[in-house]
Amino acid sequence: MALGLIEEETAGELGYDRLPVADLSAPEMAVLAGRAALEAAGEGPTGLVLHSWMHYQGHDLWSAPHYIADRLGLGDALPLGIQQVCNGGAAAVETAIARLLAEPALGRALVTTADRFAEPGFDRWRGDYGIAYGDGATALVVHPLDRDTGAESGTESGTGEGAGGSADLTLYAIATVAAPALERMHRGGDPFSAAARSISSRVDMRRTKKAFLAAEGMEAFTRASGDRLRRVVRTCLADAGLDAADPRLRYVVMPRLGRKTIDLAYRPALSELTPAEILATGRDTGHLGAGDAAAGLAELHHDKMLEPGERALVISAGAGFTWSCLLVGKA
Repeated sequence: MALGLIEEETAGELGYDRLPVADLSAPEMAVLAGRAALEAAGEGPTGLVLHSWMHYQGHDLWSAPHYIADRLGLGDALPLGIQQVCNGGAAAVETAIARLLAEPALGRALVTTADRFAEPGFDRWRGDYGIAYGDGATALVVHPLDRDTGAESGTESGTGEGAGGSADLTLYAIATVAAPALERMHRGGDPFSAAARSISSRVDMRRTKKAFLAAEGMEAFTRASGDRLRRVVRTCLADAGLDAADPRLRYVVMPRLGRKTIDLAYRPALSELTPAEILATGRDTGHLGAGDAAAGLAELHHDKMLEPGERALVISAGAGFTWSCLLVGKA
């Protein structure tokens, strides 16, 4: 606030203490995160590299996933880019699982996300409503479940350092739902343009959201958002055969949105569904673009928040709109 980057009222509504600002490009950060995750996971074949992002990756007509695979020495892996805006990290995990189940010879998959919300094209504080954006990268290794552990069926996902063997989080279910009619919230009334930022010199989600709300009204968004959020949680729990009131379900981890957005759009609906503790994360990171879901997994893992047998839901959401829910736990 002292620098005039944000108004005092808005700062209180966001609830962030600080936002990380990076000097490195997004793909360079993804390489660092990917290297740490691979080292922690230990030796093993990695046949897939999936990279997801929200914002510009540093070059036009260029593949960041191939750069990441090359820099990590994964020359035989298949690099794939997953573009689903803020839900991209969760979409990449879901895609990795499907590929590994269909093609076991791939071994395991590295999933990375990275975003850098730099000037002049992006105002991290004022480019959106209810969210401020922090720079960062995430990485996790998705690999098949070791049937000898006696854990439930599914896949194990390692996040960051220490993600090997019994320290892994087990993924028991993942569900995704969408509301394509809400795509206009990030298009507004703008015409299609021939080049990026030819209509506006900065990414301006406030402008497009104003246009959507003027045309459709707030009720159209809140009704669809609440319905899809409830649906994705119920579907995820049902797929895992877990009751929402099961005491093993300890936490529901929120996407790294502003405090007011969580309190208005997420907390009421989720509190109706389950008595599990709602964790609002990201006070020192802000919203990490495509990386919110992986960052939530990392907090559960690194902070050793789950005891054996306990579960947590990790919620992800992104423009379009799409919502994902991952049920993870310690076997």
